[in-house]
Amino acid sequence: MSKTAFINSPLGITKIVGDENGVSIISVLSEGELSTKIPNELQEAVSQLQEYFEGKRKDFDFKLNPKGTDFQQKVWQELLNIPFGKTMSYMDLSKKLGDVKAIRAVASANGKNPLWIVVPCHRVIGTDGSLTGYAGGLWRKKWLLEHEIPSHQQSLF
Repeated sequence: MSKTAFINSPLGITKIVGDENGVSIISVLSEGELSTKIPNELQEAVSQLQEYFEGKRKDFDFKLNPKGTDFQQKVWQELLNIPFGKTMSYMDLSKKLGDVKAIRAVASANGKNPLWIVVPCHRVIGTDGSLTGYAGGLWRKKWLLEHEIPSHQQSLF
């Protein structure tokens, strides 16, 4: 049975859902009530997310269990390869997945990513360096990139 936790973050309330098989959903809400007790199954995810927001963590190693189609899973797996502090264009992501013409499908799968921050869809930008499309709002995408990329390298946004 899935467990849920709500924690505070600089970008809003973070909702974390998972069970003994791993975390299946991490999303951000504009408002909500914080959890008073964190379920055991979610303790590591909560701890690592808090470390990320404190600037003490660049990657995550808790167990993931996102639900999606085979194609979505393939896209999300490729997103995990984008290093902290780096970005990639939707076009380059499509090329890495082997089909430049699949850019719309790749962008759609990117937008359906259920694991906010951990599967770093925020690191995907337009070919021209623009901050395009982000389910959590472009202001959150900008904040995340500024959090990860040193100010002297932020010439793109």
